[in-house]
Amino acid sequence: ALWRTDPAFSRNGKPPALAGGEFTINGMQKSVDIIPVHPEGEVAVRHEPHDLDTFDGRVRVDWDLDRPCTTMGQAAYFIDFLKTSGRFEHLVDGCPLTRSSPNASSNRDVCGTWMLSVLAGHSRYAHVNTLRGDPVLPELLGMTKVVSEDALRRALLAMPEEESKAWLEANLQTCVEPLLAEPYIMDMDSTVKPIYGRQEGAVVGYNPTKPGRPSHVHHTYMVAGLRLVMGVETLPGNASTGSHAAPGLWALLDRLPAHCQPSLLRGDVSFGTEKIMAEAERRGRDYLFKLRLTKNVKRLINRTFSGRSWQNAGHGWQGCRERLRFFACPIASLHEDAVMAGAVSVTW
Repeated sequence: ALWRTDPAFSRNGKPPALAGGEFTINGMQKSVDIIPVHPEGEVAVRHEPHDLDTFDGRVRVDWDLDRPCTTMGQAAYFIDFLKTSGRFEHLVDGCPLTRSSPNASSNRDVCGTWMLSVLAGHSRYAHVNTLRGDPVLPELLGMTKVVSEDALRRALLAMPEEESKAWLEANLQTCVEPLLAEPYIMDMDSTVKPIYGRQEGAVVGYNPTKPGRPSHVHHTYMVAGLRLVMGVETLPGNASTGSHAAPGLWALLDRLPAHCQPSLLRGDVSFGTEKIMAEAERRGRDYLFKLRLTKNVKRLINRTFSGRSWQNAGHGWQGCRERLRFFACPIASLHEDAVMAGAVSVTW
């Protein structure tokens, strides 16, 4: 309950307190009841049973508030989504794993174990063994068993790298492509992940949190605002700049249909290079990148701030358009005539 100070609603010239009683309103006596601000406590809500469709048939999920909960109990709802959308069948059918031994685990068991491990938040192969005691989830996914950590590791090693990459990219694009028909901004971000063991591609590179520690770099492409990941490329630790991420960025844009292309590319200072900007302009893609603050760029900024060519952009902001031109010049200085014409000459 909220009270506003109003002279017409007062008790002895003061705002009323949050309580019941008699109040004077324009000379008339009014009785006001106490208004509860917060509930006295949590009210137990009875959840109705839900009928879900799984790969083992329809099941009924009921909530028992008197028993300990399980961390994977809500996976039945996600399995219902996989069955209804057909995403899991599409994932299994396109799996590039080929096995010749009759005793080898099936692709469905491998993909199902892999997916359940990801949903459980596992970070090591050894954590897969915690799922082997669950007899319910494998049946709901149509699996015969949860494979061991060694079987999962051997299966992933047996997958051809290029075919596996294309398989995962195609499945990811199928999931996000229906959402890309609306105008959106694509954000590019690079994350350095320190590596403490001996892993492929773990080399020493730019690592602000653990200098000198080998690392991987995750170049992520996502829909701004939604934080919806469209693609991730993992590279060695010494490939953290935008020039290393550019091939993966252009390959992602080439896979997208024309009506799913982003309205704007947005990245940090490592993407603000002549090569990336020229390629974006050649493709007709608008971009917004941070610019390296070189000496001549700082001069242009100082000169622009002292000018009067600023225009209102709304929401309390002002904007100004300037031109920055890069080309080889024998004189390492800022040409006054170029600045007056709106162009800056910078020595490479």
